[in-house]
Amino acid sequence: MKRLAYFFGGAAATGAAVYLVVYLYRWQWQRAILCGVLLLVVEIVLLGAVLLGRIARVEERLRDADRRQDDVLARLRAEGNPGPESRTPRFRWLDDDPAGRTYVFVPVLMVTGVLLSGLAWAVQRIASATARPAAEQRLAGRLAVLAAPPPGTGLEDLPPPGGPRDRRGTVRLLAVATVGAALLAALLVGIAELTQTREDHANTSAATSVLLRIDMRGADATPERRSLAAHQIWERCRDSTSVPLRHAALGPLGDDLYAGVVRPALTDHDRMRLRGCLEDTGLDKARLTVRGIGDTGPDDG
Repeated sequence: MKRLAYFFGGAAATGAAVYLVVYLYRWQWQRAILCGVLLLVVEIVLLGAVLLGRIARVEERLRDADRRQDDVLARLRAEGNPGPESRTPRFRWLDDDPAGRTYVFVPVLMVTGVLLSGLAWAVQRIASATARPAAEQRLAGRLAVLAAPPPGTGLEDLPPPGGPRDRRGTVRLLAVATVGAALLAALLVGIAELTQTREDHANTSAATSVLLRIDMRGADATPERRSLAAHQIWERCRDSTSVPLRHAALGPLGDDLYAGVVRPALTDHDRMRLRGCLEDTGLDKARLTVRGIGDTGPDDG
């Protein structure tokens, strides 16, 4: 179940990332923002699921450790301390009459404990100063050649002494890393090629014509309101191109179709920007769809 959730979460994140790049390429900013927000939400959900899983495993380990500690403590108390009624004194001199004793043993025991503690501290300091993890690793590396072969391995399966090492794993790892780096570089170059803005060549056509369709929902979707919504979206997108559209007329054709004419003709990049703005900009219950866009020659009607 967890793997299935991770699979769907990864698929959703991949789809949101792909459409984010697509909408940025199409100059559709509202949809790009929605895909970006969806991508962030999916990433946060996946991160939260991973963290919750890790925390649950840590809590389970802590509970197991506490359970084992409680079991050991219960055993020690049951075996070493059976009860106050059956407890016998460990030192009989503690039960003697204190009137005729000087209790010299207690100070001697305390001084001996202090001396032993100091000696243990000195040994620990010397050991920490001389022994390092690197020394243990070097020692383990030197002793690795003396280790016994795995069970079931014959003498003919062992490599000859001093022979070359098996480098197939290293070669395989290098090949996978090289292919991954090449694919990543190709992806970056492709995205840069699609999204980079370059200077377009001037369009020699007389004008650019745009065929639009207005879709509107609701009982109040009268022809007048459709025409008003189409003109509002058209006027809002007149400054979306690199050069503001000063000579751009929009007229009805019937059946919710409208035709816009832009003079002078737009370049390929400006046509993409205008189309993206028209399809991305939406009013209340209204949406424009670009049915066609092309250039008009000087002799076209």
